[in-house]
Amino acid sequence: MQNNLVIVESPAKAKTIEKFLGAGYKVMSSYGHIRDLKQKAFSIDINDHFKPIYVIPDDKKKVVAELKSEAKKADMVWLASDEDREGEAISWHLYEVLKLNPEKTRRIVFHEITKSAILKAIEHPRNIDINLVNAQQARRVLDRIVGFELSPVLWRKIKPALSAGRVQSVAVRLIVEREREIHAFVSEASYKVIAVFQNAEGAEIRATLNQRFKTKDEARAFLEKCKEAKFSIEDIVTRPVKKSPAPPFTTSTLQQEAARKLGYTVAQTMRLAQRLYESGLITYMRTDSVNLSELALGTSRETVISLMGEKYVHTRQYATKTKGAQEAHEAIRPTYMQNETIDGTSQEQRLYELIWKRTLASQMADAELLKTTATISISNNNDKFVATGETVEFDGFLRVYKESYDDDNEQEDESRLLPALKKGQEVAQKEISAVERFTQPPARYTEASLVRKLEELGIGRPSTYAPTISTIQQRGYVEKGSKEGVRRPYQVLSLVKNSIRETSQTETTGSEKSKLIPTDVGCVVNDFLLQYFPQIMDYNFTAKVEKEFDEVAEGEKPWTDMLDTFYTKFHPYVENTLATKSEHKVGERILGTDPASGKQVSVKIGKFGPVAQIGTSEDEEKPRFAQLNKEHSLETITLEEALDLFKLPRSLGEIEGKEVTVGVGRFGPYIRYDNKYVSIPKTMDPMGITLEDAQELLKEKQEAEAKRVIKTFDENPDLQILNGRYGPYISYQKKNYKIPENIDPAYLSIESCFKVIELQNQKAENRKAKSAKAKKK
Repeated sequence: MQNNLVIVESPAKAKTIEKFLGAGYKVMSSYGHIRDLKQKAFSIDINDHFKPIYVIPDDKKKVVAELKSEAKKADMVWLASDEDREGEAISWHLYEVLKLNPEKTRRIVFHEITKSAILKAIEHPRNIDINLVNAQQARRVLDRIVGFELSPVLWRKIKPALSAGRVQSVAVRLIVEREREIHAFVSEASYKVIAVFQNAEGAEIRATLNQRFKTKDEARAFLEKCKEAKFSIEDIVTRPVKKSPAPPFTTSTLQQEAARKLGYTVAQTMRLAQRLYESGLITYMRTDSVNLSELALGTSRETVISLMGEKYVHTRQYATKTKGAQEAHEAIRPTYMQNETIDGTSQEQRLYELIWKRTLASQMADAELLKTTATISISNNNDKFVATGETVEFDGFLRVYKESYDDDNEQEDESRLLPALKKGQEVAQKEISAVERFTQPPARYTEASLVRKLEELGIGRPSTYAPTISTIQQRGYVEKGSKEGVRRPYQVLSLVKNSIRETSQTETTGSEKSKLIPTDVGCVVNDFLLQYFPQIMDYNFTAKVEKEFDEVAEGEKPWTDMLDTFYTKFHPYVENTLATKSEHKVGERILGTDPASGKQVSVKIGKFGPVAQIGTSEDEEKPRFAQLNKEHSLETITLEEALDLFKLPRSLGEIEGKEVTVGVGRFGPYIRYDNKYVSIPKTMDPMGITLEDAQELLKEKQEAEAKRVIKTFDENPDLQILNGRYGPYISYQKKNYKIPENIDPAYLSIESCFKVIELQNQKAENRKAKSAKAKKK
């Protein structure tokens, strides 16, 4: 029997494929790339046509040796890495490093891990597509050039340990610009008029006036007129409306919907989708195609008929509109449409269900709605009230799936029913209210809405969205955070029983959850790159580079020519920027003068983040520094706020001969006494705290710590039995060990503690060995 070796990039994928191939096939994993550019070296020979200098990392040498050994024994080696550019490059690296014989090597691709797909791929092998490999090399080399040449510029001009990247820097620019739009936004007020009418049977009709009033006086004047007015149905228009389902998922739309419907981050969605794909449950998860195979269309049709009947079927083939959609040949869909649910973690199950519903809905009939619009006239005014209602005549695809939007909470609810109405019929006013409303600033980006924006601009590809968003957060340029809303008063004028009542109410505005917010460092780096490297930061340039990668992948352009054009323009910018001397530090902002010393007060990025500074390096005395608090920003901090930072630390006096001080650190204000620190609650002003207040806070902390400690051992001070939020545990040498429920911690001896520690360490070792064994398989 022929000896076949199949090489894939992940152990999970290997395990799934092994189930489908019979005797004579051995499936092994390369664990991703087996070689790459050296991590801490430039690794590109600019003078030799941008030749990449690849190395095999130490942690891959054993894998390479095993693969080489098996490849020598094999009659045929099948390279079965993923079908996109990254997968093609993995196969090429394997071919080169393992020194495979071209006559005994085949490249196979498939976009789902099913028996039929694998066997079909083996029947139709191909050669490695060097154009796809070169497109991947071009991206890798260009990104290394940008990162390696730009980062030292940032270290010298801003602060050490910063780094830059082509797509990441543009993503940060989008977030910074949105933040500045929000800060510059001036809210405008207007009055929205909402009425509740009643027909002769007493049924209520909610309607909105077709215009808004700019001032309270205009709104009041309108309500005064309504006192004497008669209201009647001027027109009723009922029209059928059809709603069509959204296409099946691409990488970007899956990331967006999983964020909105399931609350998953972009990286989390991709991890889960990867696991589903490698288990043979869904098709390849990196794609910008909305196309479905004939087989998928057929099985979807059968599933719809079996679950809901013939009238719910509408077979559709969607066309991919994304420019340069190159990554794959099919949308993300379940491999077996008849499987409504799967085994797996709850997160995997929920993501699979989302994919299944979206795919099924795309092959279902349109929803048929009846939309009714009633226009209500006012006898003494030309303005009109408009009431809308919607009824579902046939639910169609809505029976399975409804698409979400970022602004779902702002959508008007039209799904309510209108009572039976006739043209010319009079309706009685029950209440008419003029409510003060305010224009809203643009919303900060979520991970999902940022992906949509990057895709709109043509920046990045399906494989780059998740790593880009993770990278900008890891580098400290962007934080995912929430903004607390502020209470804002608004006016309501209500006309009830011919009397106008005015009330003032309050609402919370501006509260946001899990939004991407630029840090001070992110803003400073963004402004610096925009000033000195406008080409890199230009949205059109970044999108143009993506098109050029596509041209390389299609074999229309040599990849080294593309890099040469880029580098000859880019490198002089680097040299000129390094040679440029500026009067002020990058990002420095001068706020004014300190009244006490007459010295300059400024804010800038220091070695450990944003700082306020009194004085300059030219002064005789050394400048004084204070870290900015979390609520401060380099762009908005005032002179008064900066000077307040220097009021701390302040001394409160002494307790038992030892000084008590109030200070402020990166996590907020604190009290320090005898080398112990106690955080000051938000409800207390650090500038107003007295020695008595400090004593009380110290006493509270002491009592809390006493309750926390169950037992200590004089023979071994490193060993303690403590009370935690999940119950008692043993603490030893900065590690924690859970105490079994049937043991009373108060009676544990030192020997018993070490037995618990030894037992748990042994269990951890066994788990580790079991996991390593499973990975090896």
